[in-house]
Amino acid sequence: MDNRPIGVFDSGIGGLTVVDAITKSLPNESILYVGDTARVPYGNKSKARVQEFSYDIAHWLKEQKCKMIVVACNTASSLALDYLKSNFDLPIIGVISPGVVKALKVTQTNAVGVLGTYGTIRSDAYGKRLKSANSKISVLSQACPLFVPLAEEGWVEGDVPKSVATHYLKQFKSSTIDTVILGCTHYPLLKQIIGDVLGSTVNLVDSGEATVSSLQSVLTENNLFSDESSGEIHCFVTDSPDTFESLASRFVNGKIQSISHIDLT
Repeated sequence: MDNRPIGVFDSGIGGLTVVDAITKSLPNESILYVGDTARVPYGNKSKARVQEFSYDIAHWLKEQKCKMIVVACNTASSLALDYLKSNFDLPIIGVISPGVVKALKVTQTNAVGVLGTYGTIRSDAYGKRLKSANSKISVLSQACPLFVPLAEEGWVEGDVPKSVATHYLKQFKSSTIDTVILGCTHYPLLKQIIGDVLGSTVNLVDSGEATVSSLQSVLTENNLFSDESSGEIHCFVTDSPDTFESLASRFVNGKIQSISHIDLT
């Protein structure tokens, strides 16, 4: 048993959807979450810069005695995961591979859609992994930049988000896609709207939820499960905690014990 916390980080607040998925499945685990709100977004940064930022955060989390790290950011998972693994001697997992594994399990038509930020779609991180695992897979990707502000503003139902989703998803509607990966940690908040537009025959893969299975495997393999009666969530941000605090309850249902500022520069 190991009662040290699990470190989780994202470029901003969206990674709290991953924290929410973890706490629902593993309520005994404590989590230290870092949102790099001073340097968000990562999607328009160079690979070297994303690696630098990710290293800063991983180093800080290791200094806080975290037993493992979850990179709850699609851009950082795409551009910095291997770099982090080569520089730190603790288990580190990202959100892309678990989402790919889940999508491959559920698709029946071998046609998968990917929704993400410009950075994630431009990197083709999901497409490359999907096709590497199954050469018969066809992938249709779509950047959905307006989904992030809609999620953060709480506009997750009604005519406005439905109109935006209909616009983004029109090419999916005329395809044979039966599975769509929500390739951004904000997008699960819009799952209902996305599902309504695509229809009930399309599987929606939440990369955050899928990541929990990988997390559980790592905890099992390394005997890292906590035996605490209940875990705690402590959040740390690189900019003002005020805005983060006002939005956090939209992303995670569990109680957040504290939100503090840290300086990584």
